[in-house]
Amino acid sequence: MVIDATFWVAISFIIFIGGLVYLKIPQKINTVLNKLISDIKNEIDESQKLRSDAKILMDNAQSKLDTAEAVSNDILDQAKKDGDRLVIEMNDKFHKSSEIKKNLAENKIKQMKEAALKEIKNVSIKIAVNSVKKIINTSIDKSKLDNLFNKNLEETKVALKKINS
Repeated sequence: MVIDATFWVAISFIIFIGGLVYLKIPQKINTVLNKLISDIKNEIDESQKLRSDAKILMDNAQSKLDTAEAVSNDILDQAKKDGDRLVIEMNDKFHKSSEIKKNLAENKIKQMKEAALKEIKNVSIKIAVNSVKKIINTSIDKSKLDNLFNKNLEETKVALKKINS
């Protein structure tokens, strides 16, 4: 029987595999691989736990953010309403104050006008009395005196009517 190189390679391979089995190399490789698989599973579980914790934290933060935004919007709306109300109140107060000042000015003008009319009447009466005195003093006859008196009286009445109008 001729033993060729292929035969010896096959025998060497079988001895090599036998040596590996004898030295329990496949079990050691299996143990190392199982440990790696276990470590990877633990890391995956830890990352999933961290992910769920992060999601919970993110949901809480988003909820707080939404609440803060709603409160902020409420505060802004209230501030706008208060501002509008204050503007309206200030506008009303301004108009009321303006109306009061206008009425006071009108009353003062009316009083000044009445005082001026009274003064004009008094001056007119003094002028009329002085005119009459002059006429009497100049000794005009009775008929001329009556005509002059009536004329001055009519002029004074017309002047007083113009002043009262």
